[in-house]
Amino acid sequence: MKLSLRGIVFSALMAAILVIFGYISIPIGFSPVPITLQTLAVMLAGGLLGPLYGFLSIALVVILTAIGFPLLHGAGGLAVLLGPTGGYVMMWPFSALLIGLLLSRIKLKGFVGYFLAFIVFEVFGSLLIYVSGVPWLAYAYKMSLPEAMIQGFYPYIIGDLIKALFAAIIIAPVRMVFPPQRLTGNMNSTVVRADS
Repeated sequence: MKLSLRGIVFSALMAAILVIFGYISIPIGFSPVPITLQTLAVMLAGGLLGPLYGFLSIALVVILTAIGFPLLHGAGGLAVLLGPTGGYVMMWPFSALLIGLLLSRIKLKGFVGYFLAFIVFEVFGSLLIYVSGVPWLAYAYKMSLPEAMIQGFYPYIIGDLIKALFAAIIIAPVRMVFPPQRLTGNMNSTVVRADS
């Protein structure tokens, strides 16, 4: 599949939003994992740009951070990706990919459409990220898995639910007017329209 200029531009824009959202950070004293809006940016990337460009936009940030660009909370380098939050960060591109794939198969119309979008965002934009994030946190800090759950999962559940709800409220109406193939210029993408 060829990449379009429009898709690349929107991917770069979404990558910038992810970086900016990283600066909106609330540290938690007992945990090395701060509360941020970065997972909301991941949800928006997959929801707005679809699987390909959603993945590319988030992967761009991860790759540039690994190279050394200070894109995550003003820090960069492999040390950031190998630090306590590295497991979360490495799952972000795949989260955006799966969100884009699943939303393209949902009719985003009415309460059921919004609810299904919310479920997709919560499961693949939040819970999936913990699958790699929590075990890596346990490994990086030499703690047990239950301790890692206390420090890297439980405090964030309510915030994740709010972000998933917010993403569903934004994405569902936007996709009906601007489906990913229209935003990215990729007419080969398929989207289930609300009126189909």
